[in-house]
Amino acid sequence: MRMLSFFKIVFLVACICWLPCQAQQVIVTKNPLQLADQYFAAGEYYTAAYLYEQVLNPSANTKKDDVFPVYSKRGKTGYILPKKISREAILYKQAESYRLAHYWLQADSTYKKCPDYIDALYWMAICERSLGLYEEAAANLRQYLDATNTNKQHVDAAEQEWATLEYIKKQLARPDTVLVHIKKLTVPDSYEKGTFAVTPLQGNQYLISKTKTDSPIVKGYNPNNSHLFKAVLENDSLTQVTQLKLSDAGPLINQGAANSNANGNCIYFTQWQKGNGRMVSNIYVTKQVNGSWSAPQLVSRINTSGYSSKQPVCTPDGKYLYFSSDRPGGTGGFDIWYAPLKEDGSVGEPENVGRTINTEGDEQAPFYHANSKTLVFATNGRPGMGGFDLFSAQGNTITWSTPVNMGYPVNSSRDDIYFYAPEKNALLGDALIGSDRGSGCCLETYRINKLPKHNRMTGVVLDNKTHKPIGDANVVLTTPDGKTTQTTTDINGNYIFDSVDNSFNNQQLVVTKQNYRDTAAIVTITKTDNTNLLTDRHFNTDIFIEKKFVLKPENVVTVYFDFDMYDLKKEAVRKLDSVYNVLLEIPGATLQISGYTDGKGSDAYNAKLSDRRARACAEYFIQKGIAASRITFESFGACCPLEMELINGLDNPDGRSKNRRALINITKE
Repeated sequence: MRMLSFFKIVFLVACICWLPCQAQQVIVTKNPLQLADQYFAAGEYYTAAYLYEQVLNPSANTKKDDVFPVYSKRGKTGYILPKKISREAILYKQAESYRLAHYWLQADSTYKKCPDYIDALYWMAICERSLGLYEEAAANLRQYLDATNTNKQHVDAAEQEWATLEYIKKQLARPDTVLVHIKKLTVPDSYEKGTFAVTPLQGNQYLISKTKTDSPIVKGYNPNNSHLFKAVLENDSLTQVTQLKLSDAGPLINQGAANSNANGNCIYFTQWQKGNGRMVSNIYVTKQVNGSWSAPQLVSRINTSGYSSKQPVCTPDGKYLYFSSDRPGGTGGFDIWYAPLKEDGSVGEPENVGRTINTEGDEQAPFYHANSKTLVFATNGRPGMGGFDLFSAQGNTITWSTPVNMGYPVNSSRDDIYFYAPEKNALLGDALIGSDRGSGCCLETYRINKLPKHNRMTGVVLDNKTHKPIGDANVVLTTPDGKTTQTTTDINGNYIFDSVDNSFNNQQLVVTKQNYRDTAAIVTITKTDNTNLLTDRHFNTDIFIEKKFVLKPENVVTVYFDFDMYDLKKEAVRKLDSVYNVLLEIPGATLQISGYTDGKGSDAYNAKLSDRRARACAEYFIQKGIAASRITFESFGACCPLEMELINGLDNPDGRSKNRRALINITKE
């Protein structure tokens, strides 16, 4: 990450004879070019760029309010210093300094002044991609790849960068970007000092990492170091920013990238400093004792002498600590590791999460979201939008799905690293990420709110006997809170419900269709298609509905009952026997029986009486050996009278007697 300084140039002139790394001193008699080269070699790229400017324009006056960062990213420069120093060679080295300090605009403009350096085209493309100037980047990259100059040093990397630009083009065209709202958190001095690695401490208090100018200033040392702070998250602002007081380990010590355990009584954090020309980081723990934090202790097992371990994060259940390390046993560069956490705050033997997650590049800043069983991490070892991209993979400490790039606008064409999301929310429902996509000096924190994808549930209604689709059926969806939505099936029996709750817990469907029985079914999703970036399509299990009783005059036999009775009379038995003979002659024939009453009595009583009359007929056939599966029956109470029961206000007993009946429909299909 890029860090920054708040020294004025005047102070630089006073202290220029000191290199900011482990008391390594610079001889006063060295000229600005020698000093610039030494600062460059020490990784103080912006300071080196300033000194190269003094070489290029020695008469330039020092401005009063100039500032210079004194430590920033280290990396391969791609630069070989010619034996004979030319002005263009110095410009190229200055451009390299700006680029490695991530001052992309200054680097790009300086590379443009170096036409004799073919690799300047490649680095211009890198800078322009970082600035979001994708067309300019593509043009320079194409010119670089097509050039016949044999001095090109970055052909393979340029091919990868071309793929990066193609990936960016696809990401910017994603339709689901409309679902994402992203906003930079308002933090005091964030533009100049950065704010990154935001994680919860307790309540609405969060741990953050920021740069701070230490005092008193020690000659020869960079006074601007990263420290841990506490802050309150209110809406889109971090307020009440106060330093977390930990024991001072002396000059050049940086502390940050912290996380507390599940109980909130231990804070694990990264501490780093330069040693032998490189950054070395280790993980420490501080424990809360009587309301204050103890002196930090090196965490055993996860730190390895000569290697770096950093960015610890505890799982919400308190069982594991994830971290990034370049320790032996990895797949290359920094890998994601995990170690079991113990109740006393110590850890067990660490394990590499494996090659499904780790690559030959660098994997950093892990975060585990238990609610969605998702590991989020940053990597520069997979195709992405440039720099570090955030990826996610579902699983646990042993088994992981293939990591997926979290896409634009979660990722940008610069470095996107550090991620946090509350357990109660969806992964991107309300997340915080670290990114240097802005115009500020360093990594800053952005809030991401992604609306849920549109959910659509679909299914099909079929005839339970023929399995043919049923069109124009009415389908009503009822949620547990009683909310109803209805639709109808198309000619293929398909129905669709939009904007549904994708939990589907205890949701019910009721299907109604003329000449079919009303059918209720619990929603049971069999599969989900989430390939569409805006809509997830959920498929419900097929619903089969059964035909209702349908009267066919040519196949109907009517039997009658005495008042308030359901016993079969002799005439009724004779008719039922004739039906029985048909059933014997036609094994495929079925019966549909309906029972009725006259209009006397309550509706409830008549419903029971008509049911008993229908059952009496059905049981007669069953007792004679007809399979129950060939018989269906329904009761209709006093429904559908065939005769008038009152004539001119007078009772009509004969009409009532004809309404006390059972109808037997013979289906010969």
